[in-house]
Amino acid sequence: MAETHLGESIDIHGGGQDLIFPHHENEIAQSVCSHNGRPFARFWMHNGFVTMDKRKMSKSEGNTFLVHDLRKLYPGEALRFLLLSAHYRQPLDWSDQELERARRTLDRLYGVLRIAADAFGPFTADERPSEAFLETLRDDLNTPLALAEFNRLAKELAKADDKESARRLAGELLANGELIGLLQSTPEEWFGAGSSDRESDEIESLIKQRNEAREARDFATADRIRDQLTSMGILLEDADGTTRWRRTET
Repeated sequence: MAETHLGESIDIHGGGQDLIFPHHENEIAQSVCSHNGRPFARFWMHNGFVTMDKRKMSKSEGNTFLVHDLRKLYPGEALRFLLLSAHYRQPLDWSDQELERARRTLDRLYGVLRIAADAFGPFTADERPSEAFLETLRDDLNTPLALAEFNRLAKELAKADDKESARRLAGELLANGELIGLLQSTPEEWFGAGSSDRESDEIESLIKQRNEAREARDFATADRIRDQLTSMGILLEDADGTTRWRRTET
């Protein structure tokens, strides 16, 4: 079948590390012998296992999850970020705690973009990812190193004090994100995930009432409104005379 559809040699063959011997070694022996010594695959990529509590995730263990079920609880980018956080050859232990950590990291990245955009205006992605980011992926698809480059750019963006530097750093960050499917929402969409337009309008109205109460030094009313928003799963962030909000749960 492989010869019919892909030719005598293929570019990439993948599979789990448990298939190296004997399955893949047998494939090599059979194919090389059948094709006068021509290689079966030019590159082999064997992935590590996804585990839960150090046990391999598999149907036979009954400990698998479906993405569409997880999407009901977590943003898709949080799932992607967690999967990218381990090198594909290494094991990845899946847990709710690690998913929460991934979401908090994305909260921070989106937060940096939001604060910088408030200070310097909207940003657009560069035409191509940065060379430093591409080098991490050329290194055997080293996604943990790629995410470290993400964090480095975000830290520099958080410290940027002029428009030119902010736009350069944000442009790199967004272009890098486009390549691996991260930072694909606006900060407003990310922090407002799960909110309908009507809910967002209600939240904005309550924030306006709270700020007016604070200006009038009616702190009891301001605290009551803040508590109401907290009960709705809304976290307020007051900085530089601006009140931003985000959901604490999806």
